[in-house]
Amino acid sequence: MARSLPHGRSGQSAGLIRFEDSLKTDPESFIRANTSLMAPPHVPEIRLHLASEAHELWLKTEEELEEIGLPPPFWAFAWAGGQGLARYILDHPESVAGRSVLDFASGSGLVAIAAKRAGASQVLAVDIDPWAGTAIRLNAVENNVAVDFSREDIIGRLVGADVILAGDVFYDRDFAASLVPWLRGLASEGRTVLVGDPGRAYLPKDRLEPQETYQVPVTRALEDSEVKKTTVWQFLAD
Repeated sequence: MARSLPHGRSGQSAGLIRFEDSLKTDPESFIRANTSLMAPPHVPEIRLHLASEAHELWLKTEEELEEIGLPPPFWAFAWAGGQGLARYILDHPESVAGRSVLDFASGSGLVAIAAKRAGASQVLAVDIDPWAGTAIRLNAVENNVAVDFSREDIIGRLVGADVILAGDVFYDRDFAASLVPWLRGLASEGRTVLVGDPGRAYLPKDRLEPQETYQVPVTRALEDSEVKKTTVWQFLAD
């Protein structure tokens, strides 16, 4: 069920399907029909197309999602790590102002949009889910910002951005194991690497320095609580 998403996020590979196979229904039409424009509670300045418990998307089984060609719709929810990271960026615009930014595993595009609103010179949102690209485009237009998008799997690759942002990515052991050396390497190259995390199991705290901690309101059906203590961390260089 869609309600089990937080506990079933088995890694970004869950979204690896061919783009042409995802088009059994029109992504933009589906997103508009199954979400509403709303502001995440911790980032009221930004409005996103998000699902709520009132929407049919919550009730669809995994089989129904597969039938319409929809990977797990992580883009339809404002996860705690992303909300915390977006809040930090808006409160500390100097962290991105005038710099190029890459928002990894962007989902709804919340963090990417926050970076652009905080004065980033260029923002690239990266997510391998093709549906995320449509969601990010719609959300960027809603917030009057320009955000580029890429579906490439960039883990382990060289990155040209000055700042790398990643919200809520340490939920899976194997996925985290692939991310840590890559993000550490980027930090060692002199790039700023910030992550937002609400206490996921595979957060590499020994490689991180805390920047700010927030109490982020969340949907109980997503997180089994109403508030998640969420910290923004910076990766330390080797």
